[in-house]
Amino acid sequence: MAHKQVVVGIDIAKDKIDAAIRLGAEGCFASSVEGRRQLLVWLKEQAVCKAVMEASGGYEKSWARLLRGAGVEVAIVDPKRVRHFAKSAGQLAKNDPIDARMIAWFGEAFSDRLGKPDDGEREELDQLVTARLGMTRLKDQIDSWAEHEQPKAVQKAYQALLEAVACQQAKLEAVIAAKIEQTERFAKSDDIIQSVPGLADVSAAGLIAFLPELGLVDRQAASALVGIAPFDNDSGKRHGQRHITGGRKKLRCLLFTPLVGAVTQHNPVLKAHYQRLRDRGKPHKVALIACMRKLIGILNTMLARGEKWDPTKHAISRRAAATA
Repeated sequence: MAHKQVVVGIDIAKDKIDAAIRLGAEGCFASSVEGRRQLLVWLKEQAVCKAVMEASGGYEKSWARLLRGAGVEVAIVDPKRVRHFAKSAGQLAKNDPIDARMIAWFGEAFSDRLGKPDDGEREELDQLVTARLGMTRLKDQIDSWAEHEQPKAVQKAYQALLEAVACQQAKLEAVIAAKIEQTERFAKSDDIIQSVPGLADVSAAGLIAFLPELGLVDRQAASALVGIAPFDNDSGKRHGQRHITGGRKKLRCLLFTPLVGAVTQHNPVLKAHYQRLRDRGKPHKVALIACMRKLIGILNTMLARGEKWDPTKHAISRRAAATA
């Protein structure tokens, strides 16, 4: 009989964590040097191989690094999934020890379908690209403040803020570019992604940071991870309308603007696909999402094969799709 993997569920708070093995040992550890040392000793005593924790506003990151450094596989999951799981199991009560046990149970049930691959370099890139996106949102917010007529002192303050944010964003972009250039696998993926008409350095960095599974899974799974795969909504003879749901919102938002440019100007394959969908009566946003799904499928194949953009290949697949 195969040895069963021991999974620990960890509920994270600012000052402490609760850890639990389903139907097994439990513990509470302070967010301190001594508490972290005690956790590692406890995990070793329990022969834990995998830890599952919820995304907790960033508090989980240092714990994840600690456990990965100790050789424990770590999966960080969406808290909503765990909560829905608990409700489906009839667990209505909620406190930290109970949450830790439910996370452990969830981890056991979905052990082979959790989280992104452990990768410290990619996580650092994720944080850098996320920070850059935050700077972009901040610039948009300041621009919205400055839309209306303001006293000169207010206008000067807004302009100074915009200049400061732009300066810091440029510095982040330089760090992101250096990180990609210095990491061989990132540089290779970046070269392939930027060969696609309509995609540039920002899009490539986002795809590398937010979708490490690209090129490692099939195209349907890649689309589902991004949140652009329509899911069935059928029951008996009823065939409901398909909708997209879930996925990685940061990546969808990052890709939206370059996608619009690709389907209207820069990418003949996506432009033809978009026009064909519009001619069939598809609404603008539905056609855009379909084009994003096609783009992710193309990128998935390119990265899996290590090939750059070849419009001839994609034109052939396009004609085949038109006759299907």
